[in-house]
Amino acid sequence: MFKLFSGNSQRKKVSLLDSDDDDSVSSSSTSRSDVMLAQGIEDVQLDKESSLDLALDALYEKRGTTREKALSSIIEAFSSNLQHLFVEKKFATLLHQCLNSIKRGSAKEASLACQAIGLLALTVGHGNNAHEILEESVPPISQALKSSSESSKISWLLECLGIVTFVGANDPEETERSMQIMWQLLHPKLGSNVVARKPSAEVITAVVSAWSFLLTTMDGWKLNPKNWQGSISYFSSLLDKDDRSVRIAAGEALALIFEVGSLEKFFIEPKGPSDSSIHEENIHREGFAHIQGLKGKILNQVRNLSVEAGGKGSAKKDLNSQRNSFRDILEFLEGGYCPETSMKIGGDSLNTSRWSQLIQLNFLKHFLRGGFVKHMQENEFLHEVFGFTPKRKHLSGSEHHLSSGEKRMYKSPNSVVNKARTQLLNKQRMLSQGRNAGHYAVGLGDEEL
Repeated sequence: MFKLFSGNSQRKKVSLLDSDDDDSVSSSSTSRSDVMLAQGIEDVQLDKESSLDLALDALYEKRGTTREKALSSIIEAFSSNLQHLFVEKKFATLLHQCLNSIKRGSAKEASLACQAIGLLALTVGHGNNAHEILEESVPPISQALKSSSESSKISWLLECLGIVTFVGANDPEETERSMQIMWQLLHPKLGSNVVARKPSAEVITAVVSAWSFLLTTMDGWKLNPKNWQGSISYFSSLLDKDDRSVRIAAGEALALIFEVGSLEKFFIEPKGPSDSSIHEENIHREGFAHIQGLKGKILNQVRNLSVEAGGKGSAKKDLNSQRNSFRDILEFLEGGYCPETSMKIGGDSLNTSRWSQLIQLNFLKHFLRGGFVKHMQENEFLHEVFGFTPKRKHLSGSEHHLSSGEKRMYKSPNSVVNKARTQLLNKQRMLSQGRNAGHYAVGLGDEEL
């Protein structure tokens, strides 16, 4: 739980109802258990909001470690629950304080701010607020990518740019703008006083993964061919790199490109005179032959990687992951069969049947980390992305779902709310029986406490 960091804010501390201390809940008794329960739940919500308010206040502090702790608290809160009420009130303030952390904070603080901004975008979902996040975030992220040298920070900047674009972009041009910012890390436009830096394997993997994530949202016909000429050849060259994460990211990018189609947008067309239709026809014929030749080369690379033997010091798990990935890629390139996956989210199955879906799922799962299941269960934006609708345990859409904080509230054996628990359960059973008979709308959930 986040604590008040300094004396700048003189707000009253709110008692923490999810504490196990006997003193955390008032000991005054009442016979009206429903009133006590409602008050308890309201207090928990107040406590959550208060903690986020304190964390937001702490982002104004001068000490960097204080801001880092505040960002960590915000990330935890946005990962474990969808903070819609807080976002409605403090959306702009949180965004701009996080952007300040990217501009002026340490590498750790900037990385945490990137996580917070991405979670903010996923919480608000597609719409005006998400577009504002994108437009406000692109300039400082772009500048930070140019000036940063720490691989971990760069990776978080790329993930943040990927997420805010995925949620907030309104048209293909905005998406391609972000993809170009990413691409320039690997292919910088050098000026007279600019020195090219060789990107690390971690950065290459992050760029290719984020770039592919955004490509999943694009229609191949709408891509600007001037932006991506030579990308197939470049990804093919990455398949020969020593780092397995680089090879897997490049292989998945190639599979996605072939799934998207419009391959002519991704390779360099042979140059020649264009003063007649005959010359133009020859150029297209040469281009087709070039694509086929390049595809043949990629097939051989993928085939070799799908059966690669382990070298000295190679981790068996990483080797198996590579083999499995490239077997799926080989099967797709040879026969057009996309890998089908199924993942359990609570009691529901989330299925994918296209490379674009699998790449989106893996990217979001990596970004959300421990908050992935919670967001997949309750985030309507992600439900729309994957066509995923969790089964509802209740017929009514207005039931109250107990959060982890509210559940912890009941664990204090001496709390007044806990003493009302038996009466509450009896009431729930009565409501359940009535609902089965078709008489009652659900007011409180039947989830296990």
